[in-house]
Amino acid sequence: MPRTTRSEFLYGRNAVIEALRGSRTHQKLYVADGAERQERVGMLLSEARAANVPIIRLKVNELERLAGSVNHQGVVLETSAYPYVPLSAVLEDAERRPIVMLDHVQDPQNLGTLFRTAEATGVAGFVLPDRRAASVTPAVVNASSGAVEHLAIAQVTNLSRAAEAIKAAGYWISALESSPEASMLFTADIPEPTALLIGSEGRGIGTALLAHCDAVIDLPMNGRIESLNAAVAGSIALYELLRRRICRS
Repeated sequence: MPRTTRSEFLYGRNAVIEALRGSRTHQKLYVADGAERQERVGMLLSEARAANVPIIRLKVNELERLAGSVNHQGVVLETSAYPYVPLSAVLEDAERRPIVMLDHVQDPQNLGTLFRTAEATGVAGFVLPDRRAASVTPAVVNASSGAVEHLAIAQVTNLSRAAEAIKAAGYWISALESSPEASMLFTADIPEPTALLIGSEGRGIGTALLAHCDAVIDLPMNGRIESLNAAVAGSIALYELLRRRICRS
């Protein structure tokens, strides 16, 4: 998918500092008057200077006009749109690390949390649908604390075709889905290398996608609630995959 030239305004100190360390093209860094006295903002300004990003000081209300009514923490970065990559690029650089596929996850907070966990656990990348799903917006970048800036993310028009390409590259697909046929995550025979498929908050994983899966896994639920949201369930599964990789090494 080609990059666009439109600008975005990222906000929040963690999100902005990680964006400055990432691959976007930055136009300006806007900083609230007096905010540079705080240590984290001082580090951020050093990163901006090292990257030759112009620094503009503004009053807080002027920052709010750029970022909207969000918790900008005194910093707003004007930068290029998020640099999605082709699915082929995710597969070429995967090196048998887990890949995450999302079937129409729509909540930005869930998406940002999954990105943060995925970066921490060393996944190879993400595959997202380009319609009826959350994309990488400034709110998602902030929810991920900037972790998404260090991930390879592909947007695709057809998840089933993407699943076929992933399997053709030597991956198995494991669906995180509550069903009678599912095996418990902690004891399941999860084939490697694995692409972890996570469904939407409401309807879960579509039937057509499930047909591509080699394993269906689920989390044990010993309390009164029946399920966890996509971010929590996905994060637990990603750490279980990491635990298995560490134990094999």
